[in-house]
Amino acid sequence: MTTSVVLTIGAAMMATLAIIIRLKATKKPASIKKIVLPPLFMSTGFLMFLYEPTRPAPLQVIEALSVGMLFSVLLIKTSKFEIKNQEIYLKRSKAFGFILVGLLIARIAFKIIIGDAINFEELSGMFFLLAYGMILPWRISMYLSFKKVEQQLKNTGQKEMVPAET
Repeated sequence: MTTSVVLTIGAAMMATLAIIIRLKATKKPASIKKIVLPPLFMSTGFLMFLYEPTRPAPLQVIEALSVGMLFSVLLIKTSKFEIKNQEIYLKRSKAFGFILVGLLIARIAFKIIIGDAINFEELSGMFFLLAYGMILPWRISMYLSFKKVEQQLKNTGQKEMVPAET
C-alpha cells in the first residue's frame, strides 16, 4: 500500500473518531475546559515547524489558514448550546458528521490536486495550519456562545431564588 493510501485511511479513521467523540460529548454537560483545551493541546503541533521541510511559504500559510477559517463557519453554524436540567449541553447536530466527511473529501481532493506540486512535509504543515485555522475560530465562537448561555442560566437561576413578595 502506498503512503498516500495509508494516510487517507488514517484521516478517515480520525474523522470517524471525531464524530464518535462529538456524539458522546452531547450526552455530558459542556464546560469551558472542554471547549478551550483541544486547541491548546493541538497547538503542540506547531513544533513540527522546527523541522524546516514542513514550513510552507508565507503565501501558503495565508491560504491554509484562510481555508481553515472558511471551513470553521460550517462548524460554528452547527455548534449550539442548550440548557437541560440546569446544565449546559452541546446540541447534537445531524450536519456535523456530514461536515466532517465533507472536510475529509475536500482534504483528499486538495491532496490529489496539489499533492504533486508541493512536497509531502510541506503539505503536512499546510494541512495542520488548515485544521488549526478551523478549530481556533470554532472554539472561540463556542466559548462566547457558552458564556452567553451560562449567563442566561445564571439569570434564570437568580429569578427562581428571589423570594416572592407578600
